[in-house]
Amino acid sequence: AEYMGGLMGPLHPATADQLAATVTAALGEKARRVTVALGEVTVVVSAADYPAAALILRDAKGCQFEQLIDLCGLDYSEYAEGRYDGRRFCVATHLLSISLNQRVRLKVFCDDDDFPVVATLNEV
Repeated sequence: AEYMGGLMGPLHPATADQLAATVTAALGEKARRVTVALGEVTVVVSAADYPAAALILRDAKGCQFEQLIDLCGLDYSEYAEGRYDGRRFCVATHLLSISLNQRVRLKVFCDDDDFPVVATLNEV
């Protein structure tokens, strides 16, 4: 991809909006939501698409997220002072592209609030 007359890479990383567009195109229908806030890109995928989405984000040109740098479990039960009306548990992974000097947050909500489990990314 072109950026300021040159190629995107470690010295010229994509802007958050450019990265969001690249990630959206790479994931296609697997991306339930892609947002940019405070210069950070967040992608939400379904639990069924979670491992496949991680593989795409690792392998797709312009993404190349080679490293999982952080994994967090989130409990939304008290979010928005208890007025949140969605799935309770979420896993947020922060992925880093060393080669392109960019980051993305990949979020997946657990399908079952009583048994909050998602697939592992160990094989990715």
